[in-house]
Amino acid sequence: MPELPEVETVRRGLVPVMEGETILRAQVNRPDLRWPLPDRMAERLTGRRVLALRRRSKYVLAELDSGETLIVHLGMSGRMLVSGQQLGQFRHEHPAPQAHDHVVLDLSGGARVTFNDPRRFGAMDLWPSATLDTHWLLAGIGPEPFGNAFHEDYLVQRLRGRNTPIKAALLDQKVVAGLGNIYVCEALHRAGVSPVRKAGRLSARRAGALVPVIRATLADAIEAGGSSLRDYRQADGELGYFQHTFRVYGREGCPCVTAECGGTVRRIVQSGRSTFYCARCQR
Repeated sequence: MPELPEVETVRRGLVPVMEGETILRAQVNRPDLRWPLPDRMAERLTGRRVLALRRRSKYVLAELDSGETLIVHLGMSGRMLVSGQQLGQFRHEHPAPQAHDHVVLDLSGGARVTFNDPRRFGAMDLWPSATLDTHWLLAGIGPEPFGNAFHEDYLVQRLRGRNTPIKAALLDQKVVAGLGNIYVCEALHRAGVSPVRKAGRLSARRAGALVPVIRATLADAIEAGGSSLRDYRQADGELGYFQHTFRVYGREGCPCVTAECGGTVRRIVQSGRSTFYCARCQR
């Protein structure tokens, strides 16, 4: 499932074609995705101007001049693809309709944004912008990793006394927003912290040091356009490339990349998810 870097990459790809533009026509081809789509969704979107495109955790948020915000979650296989306009060096003409094109937005600037989702684990909703933080998908989410509220003292306090493994603590969206399995594995390896270590057993120094490492890991992934392992694509249809620089994720049995470590990447299962790490240099 796309994590923060993939969603942020998609948001950045949509900004040039959606922000400030009017949705001339909204086509909604089914009543539901993972959950039912909002009532009269096509009617409520058509004619609305997109004031801003933001991201919260793993959600793209399109603020509309109607006072509502369109909430988009990509799910396992969802893609928001742009056609009809130049994006960098790529231009894709409007393709023939595909079987899993569930929501199609034609914009005043000539672009078309198509939400395609073969597995239908994605989600969309419309919610009053003034009370967006109360939406059940967004309420209770922790601070953004790049925000001022996510700092060393905050993370030390949130981890203090927790008996769960540090990996599980960082995956908790109430602790920090947007982190998923890939980037927690990668950040913990960069920090030299074992994913099985109890969160509350980390010293304040080591817990606080995770903050800049998490930020750097996410920034590098965004710079590379995210990670494409199965279904993820950027808004222009291109793959992400961060998977080519994974230090541990998906590298079971490979040598550790840490200089002079000599260890081998292991795979274990934690809470039903694969965890990749080096037992020699991660303590």
